[in-house]
Amino acid sequence: MIDILIIGSGGAGLSSALEAKAQGANVLVIGKHYPTASQTSMAQGGINASLGNVTPDSVQAHIDDTIKSAHALCSVKMVKELCEDAPKSIKWLEKIGVPFDRTNEAKVAQRQLGGASSKRACYAQDYTGLKILHTLYDTCLKEGIEMVEEHFLLNLIVKDKVVMGATFLDIITGEVKEILAKNTIIATGGYCGIYKNYTTNAQGATGDGVASVLRAGGVVSDMEFIQFHPTALKSSAILISESARGEGGYLINSKEERFVDELLSRDVVARAITSQIDEGQEVFLDLRHLGEDRLLKLMPQEVRLCKLHENIDPAKELIPIKPVAHYSMGGIDVNEKLEVRGLKNCYAVGECSNAKVHGANRLGGNSLLEIVSLGRRAGKNAVGTISKHTYESNNNQRQKDQEYINSLLEEYPYQHNFYTIQDELGEKLYKHAGVVRDNSELNNLLNEIRVIKADIDNMGIGDKSRENNSNLVEFLEFQNMLEIAEVVLDSALVRDESRGAHYKSAFPNEDDKLYKAHSLFWVEDGILQNRLERVKS
Repeated sequence: MIDILIIGSGGAGLSSALEAKAQGANVLVIGKHYPTASQTSMAQGGINASLGNVTPDSVQAHIDDTIKSAHALCSVKMVKELCEDAPKSIKWLEKIGVPFDRTNEAKVAQRQLGGASSKRACYAQDYTGLKILHTLYDTCLKEGIEMVEEHFLLNLIVKDKVVMGATFLDIITGEVKEILAKNTIIATGGYCGIYKNYTTNAQGATGDGVASVLRAGGVVSDMEFIQFHPTALKSSAILISESARGEGGYLINSKEERFVDELLSRDVVARAITSQIDEGQEVFLDLRHLGEDRLLKLMPQEVRLCKLHENIDPAKELIPIKPVAHYSMGGIDVNEKLEVRGLKNCYAVGECSNAKVHGANRLGGNSLLEIVSLGRRAGKNAVGTISKHTYESNNNQRQKDQEYINSLLEEYPYQHNFYTIQDELGEKLYKHAGVVRDNSELNNLLNEIRVIKADIDNMGIGDKSRENNSNLVEFLEFQNMLEIAEVVLDSALVRDESRGAHYKSAFPNEDDKLYKAHSLFWVEDGILQNRLERVKS
């Protein structure tokens, strides 16, 4: 039997796998896509660590910046441990071969990102996440870690709240498979894909792991906190890295007036841009003064993306931008050991989890740090609790899931096109559960989603083939997106205040008396339940 099943092959999953393997465990990594296609590859700006290689810095300054950005919704203990581990994580990444840019003194180069008090983000041009991911993947291959690709997570296998593995749809064959394991680590990424066409995320960021935990009886938390990145290309929502502002880029409106300090935290900058757009102004990122040579040296990807998607040369022209959904701070609720609340023998790490290190607004550069630092912690902790007990399959979950897949392929009607509904839902979420929120709009959209969920049996799929059926996978993703969107809206309705990335026009201030608390959600007897839990000091 497998010791550790890791669901998700991005940076968090691969970091967990390497640590678990180093601890002597038998590990299997299973993913929906190939590892190099994960969201980690899209993280461009850098990974935080208080090295002080360019400007004076300290671990305490990193801690203070992170806590400030989190707006009191983080665990000070978890933040402290994350920031203290950051220099060690950079050394580990260097050891396995990540090609960071270098200073003239051959130290790891660092740049400043929004909300940071110094130049703290270690980078590799503007391909930081991509180069970290490829290095992790190469190292996993060298270590002989077994990987399985193109398997879609269906459900966790649970008995008496104990997770014994999971069921998967083999996308290539169309068969449902069961994989049993002594411990399971969920590292499936975030859920910003619910903002279809209005997100920097890849198509597959549909909250599959988060939804599976809800169905299994686990708890999710702080799902209302979704970070909107200030600078995405206006027409395509392609990310333009915060490194562009960190290197000295300006934000200007149609009058070519600067209207905000570009290096404030992302929530503040996103709201400032949204305010300009609401007033009828276009907003642009101005990099012209940086010069072509500097842009090509430090941000070659941004230059290429602007030319490819906007037909603009950023060395000579303004870049039209808008804020779009970028990162989910909430997710599967975990304790300090990264164990999933409400389930046993199950861990969650990375963007799918809420380890209380980001709070209401993630500090730029901390996401890559989280997946490496806490990813390794998850792997180590999971190995430390491996049970001697081995589980025997009773095939119940696999059989249920196979029957459901069969019904989609053989029986379900195809009356409504879910793709159209998905696009409409993405636009409505962006408008009504975006940078600025209103209770009446949130409530109306929540009711719409519940109507869609009630009508799901009339949607189905048009492609009835078993093998390599992307229509089937996308319908399953759509169902997960509906479950996630319902919780996001319900969470946003519960929190009548403005805090970090969650901003309500009718409640513009923070209310510590009522809402210095995590919003918890779980399913009980088929009904979504919630409560607020005060933040531990």
